[in-house]
Amino acid sequence: MKFTDGFWMTREGYHIQNPTDIRDIVQKDNSLTVHAATKYIRTKGDTLNGTLLKATYSSPMPNVIRVTLNHHKGRVKKGPEFELLNQDTNVEISKNEQGAVLKSGNLEVQIDKTNGWDISFLYGGKRITGSGHRQAGYITGPNKEAYFREQLDLGVGEYIYGLGERFTPFVKNGQIVETWNEDGGTSSEQSYKNIPFYLSNKGYGVFVNHPERVSYEIASENVSKVQFSVEGETLEYFIIGGDNPKDVLDNYTKLTGKPALPPAWTFGLWLTTSFTTDYDEGTVNHFVDGMAERDLPLSVFHFDCFWMKEYQWSDFVWDEEMFPDPEGMIKRLKDKGLKICAWINPYIAEKSYLFDEGMENGYLVKTADGSVWQWDMWQAGMALVDFTNPDAVKWYKSKLEVLLDQGVDSFKTDFGERIPTDVVYFDGSDPVKMHNYYTQLYNKAVFELLEEKLGKNEAALFARSATAGGQQFPVHWGGDCSSTYESMAESLRGGLSLGLSGFGFWSHDISGFENTATPDVYKRWVQFGLLSSHSRLHGSTSYRVPWLFDEESVDVVRDFTKLKISLMPYLYNSAQESSARGIPMMRAMMLEFPEDPTTYSLDTQYMFGDSVLVAPIFNKEGDVTYYLPEGTWTNFLTGEKIQGGRFVRENHSFRTLPMMIKPNSLIAVGAVNDVIEYDYAENVSLHLFELGEGNKAEANVVSTRSEQELNVKAVRSGDRIEVTTEGTGKAWTLVLRGIQEVSAVQGGSAANGEHGVVVTPDAFTGKLTITL
Repeated sequence: MKFTDGFWMTREGYHIQNPTDIRDIVQKDNSLTVHAATKYIRTKGDTLNGTLLKATYSSPMPNVIRVTLNHHKGRVKKGPEFELLNQDTNVEISKNEQGAVLKSGNLEVQIDKTNGWDISFLYGGKRITGSGHRQAGYITGPNKEAYFREQLDLGVGEYIYGLGERFTPFVKNGQIVETWNEDGGTSSEQSYKNIPFYLSNKGYGVFVNHPERVSYEIASENVSKVQFSVEGETLEYFIIGGDNPKDVLDNYTKLTGKPALPPAWTFGLWLTTSFTTDYDEGTVNHFVDGMAERDLPLSVFHFDCFWMKEYQWSDFVWDEEMFPDPEGMIKRLKDKGLKICAWINPYIAEKSYLFDEGMENGYLVKTADGSVWQWDMWQAGMALVDFTNPDAVKWYKSKLEVLLDQGVDSFKTDFGERIPTDVVYFDGSDPVKMHNYYTQLYNKAVFELLEEKLGKNEAALFARSATAGGQQFPVHWGGDCSSTYESMAESLRGGLSLGLSGFGFWSHDISGFENTATPDVYKRWVQFGLLSSHSRLHGSTSYRVPWLFDEESVDVVRDFTKLKISLMPYLYNSAQESSARGIPMMRAMMLEFPEDPTTYSLDTQYMFGDSVLVAPIFNKEGDVTYYLPEGTWTNFLTGEKIQGGRFVRENHSFRTLPMMIKPNSLIAVGAVNDVIEYDYAENVSLHLFELGEGNKAEANVVSTRSEQELNVKAVRSGDRIEVTTEGTGKAWTLVLRGIQEVSAVQGGSAANGEHGVVVTPDAFTGKLTITL
C-alpha cells in the first residue's frame, strides 16, 4: 500500500508521523524499548500535544530479533496469532549516551541516538539492513484509519524472494504484494499461500508477525527500500539471521515450525479421477489395471470431489449409486499395493446432512445476528466449519475418522481461501485476521487426526491453501494451473518461492489442471513432475492416464516413475534434511549457490536435493538453456560431462532432459524401481561423481522409517580414494561414474559396469582404498 506521492510528498488524505527524536531507551529484562517523539523536542513545552512512538527490541531465539512498533497499546487484542516457538536466549545488552546495542547470537541491533532515528541490524559485525529517517511511520488515512509501516534498507545488488507461493516473477524487487489468500489460479498476482516472510540474497530474512493482510512495496514505492505495512496501532516483525540462506530458513522454521516428514509412500506417483469426470469402481479399476498392464508403477489413487453426491459437499459419505461398496472397493485397491486419498473441503453444503448438525450445535461460522453464514458460490447454500470451536473440530474429525476406518490413508484438503470477513467466530477471533489463518486451523485439524490414527510420520495432506506455519502439515500443491508451457513455468516459479518461504515439500498438477494438454506438453510436464518432491497426475475435465495422450507418453511416464523410485535412497534422505532444517527439497539455485551471482535470478531450473540439478524443458522442440555453476557436471541419464561456470544450450528428446549431478557428489541409487517403499539400503549403489583433489563426498541412506541405515564417505588424495562406511552390514556397491579402470582396490573388488567401474566391498569391511 502506497502512502507517498513520489519521494517528497504524502498522498492526499494521509498523515505520516515518523519516529524522529529518541527521548530515552529503557532496558527491561532482556529487551530494549525506545521512546521516540515524532518531532524534534527543543523545549519541555514541545512534549505537549504530540505523539510518542515506541519500538521494543527483544530476541525469542538466537540469531532472531523481534521488533515491536507501537502507538497506542491500550487497544483490545484479538486473535488469532501465529504460534511461535520461543527458546531461552542469552542476549547481550549495552547502553551509553550515544545509544544501545542488543545482541542475540551473531545478530545485533544498534540504536544510534545521535542521528535522529537510526536503527541498524548487523550479522557477524556486518550491516545487513536498517531503518532510518522517515522510514518507520505511524499513519492515519482519509477516514481516520490507522496504519503502521516499516521501510528496511535494500542494498545495491540485493534481491528479495519468497512471500509464499507467488507466480509472478521469481525476484520480487519492483513488485507490490498483498498477503491475502485468494482462489485465483496460477496465472495472476493472487496466491493460495501467502506467507509474510521474505528472504534476501544478502543472508537474512524478515518475518512480519501478522496473520491479517500485510501490504508490501518491494523496491516499488521507494526503490531502495522494502516497505511493509498493516492496519492498526502495532507492527511486529522479526529480523532473522544466518551464515547463509539455508541457515536463515532453518532459523525461520525453528520459530514458526518445521515441516513434518511425509511418509515414503507419498513420494511415488499419484493418479486421480480428475475433477468433473464421471467415474465409478469400474472406471477406477480400468485406470489402475491399465497402469499395471503397462508396467507403470502407481503408489496412490486419489478420489476427487465426485466420490460424494452432487450438492452435498462435504458430507464425507460415498455416493452409493456410484460406490455401493466403498469399504470393499478400498480393500481391493489396497490389495493391489495402493494407498488411498480422498478429496475434502471445510465447506458444508445446505443439502448435506452435516449442515443441520452443524447449525444446531453451533459448529458453523455465523453472521453478526447469529445466523449461519451462507452463500451459493461453489456449493449451494454452503457454510463454513468454525475451527475456533473445539467441539466443532472434534465433530469434523469424527466424520473423517469414519473414512480412515474404511481404509483411506490421506486427504486432499482443498480450498480454505475464500473466507469472509463479515462474520463472527466462536472464540471471538478477528475475522480479518482469520481470513488467512483459517487454513491453518483447517489443515492442522486434519493433519492431527491422521497422526492420531496412523502414527507420527504417517500423516500426509495434499493441501492447497496455507499461511505461515502451514509448512508443518505437508504436502502442498500449486493449485489450478493451465495445460501450457507458460503455466508449467509459472508453477515452477510458485514452487521455488514457496520453498524459500519455509515449505519443504511441494507438488503440482502434472500436465496442468485446466483443459487438456497436447501430448508434447504432457510428456515435458511428466519429466518435471516426476523430478519434483511429490508427483500427481490430475486434471479438470479429462482423465490424465498417459495412453490417452500417445504411446510415447506411456514410455515417458514409465521411465521417469521408475527413475524416481530408484532415487528414493537419495531423495528420502533429502526429505529428512528438509524436515529437520526447513529447507526445500526443490531448491532455487541461489539457495544452494549463494556465492554465485548468476544464480540469483534463475527460475527455470532448480536443485533437487543438494546434488541434482534439473532443468525442465518448456517447448515442444526440446530446446533448453540452463546454467551450470563451476565444476564438471555429469548428466545422470546420458553420462555426458559438461564444464560449468556458464550457460549451456541443448536439445533433448522426450526421454531425457538436463539432470545434472554436481561434482563431488555421492548419489544413492536403489536396487528397486517398481514400488516406492522398499529397503533403501539393501544392494544400494552409491554413484560417485567427479571427486576432486582434497574433496569429500558423502551419502546417507535412511529407511522408510527414517532410521539411519548406511553412511558412506569418500575422500580423494592424489590418485587414491579412501572410502569409509558405517551401517548395518547390508550389501552395497560403489560406482565410479565415468571412470573405466582402476589400478587397485583394497578391501573390495572391481568390475566394469554400464556407467563406470563398480567396486564391491568385502563383507563387513568398513574401509575401501581405491587407486586410480
